[in-house]
Amino acid sequence: MCFDEPSKQLIRETRTPIPASPGQPERVDYEYERNGTANLFMTFEPLAGRRRVKVTDRRTKIDFAQVIRELVDEQYPKAEKVVLVMDNLNTHKLSSLYEAFTPDEARRLIGRLEVHHTPKHGSWLNMAETELSVLGGQCLDRRIGEKDERRSEVAAWEPRRNTAKCRVDWPFTTADARVKLKRLYPSIQTG
Repeated sequence: MCFDEPSKQLIRETRTPIPASPGQPERVDYEYERNGTANLFMTFEPLAGRRRVKVTDRRTKIDFAQVIRELVDEQYPKAEKVVLVMDNLNTHKLSSLYEAFTPDEARRLIGRLEVHHTPKHGSWLNMAETELSVLGGQCLDRRIGEKDERRSEVAAWEPRRNTAKCRVDWPFTTADARVKLKRLYPSIQTG
């Protein structure tokens, strides 16, 4: 399971765009009004082609903890361990679970997780980042000014993508990783 999250601006039009007509493209004024941000939490199971996106108001440790509980209890309630790949963002700490839940609940959730962090400056290794790029290009590549509109757009995109079982074609092999990421691996001295 891959996990990532971007924060996206909410941008309103200040003038009504002029729709496309024969021989004329749509015309949109360059001026816009910033209407805050919305956060997108993406969990993506690359081999099954299944993803879940949650749109939240913020990107806090508590929000992260809530998404992790949903992942463990709702998406994979029968899994003994959920293997999770994520970057080292300051909110992506298992200690966040202790801030959001009782110690017993936090321990229960942590006991169901096996976490692997991507290397520093290596978040591109996380396939959820690739899937977020697809979401941006297919669904969010225009001005969206309201959180509810963003939620409804994401809610329409997600089941279509899941039904199609779209997967990430990942050509990066272990051998490639050993060459490209050589500086991140410890060297073994012999003799």
